[in-house]
Amino acid sequence: MSELVDCRGLSCPEPVMLARQALQETGSGTVQVVVSNAVARDNVTRAANQMGWQVSVEEEGEEFKLSIKK
Repeated sequence: MSELVDCRGLSCPEPVMLARQALQETGSGTVQVVVSNAVARDNVTRAANQMGWQVSVEEEGEEFKLSIKK
């Protein structure tokens, strides 16, 4: 089971902070993060990569769903 972090409507740095917290708490596995803008998508992806996680992104309408795995 993966954790879902809903960051829609939030502007940076809030999505990054929430995603980092979820990744630290999870430790390994999959965390799904949903963001509503490209800046948040890029910043969350960069932060997750720096923490050693792999990120794949799906665009769903005006939102982005990040699947973050370790």
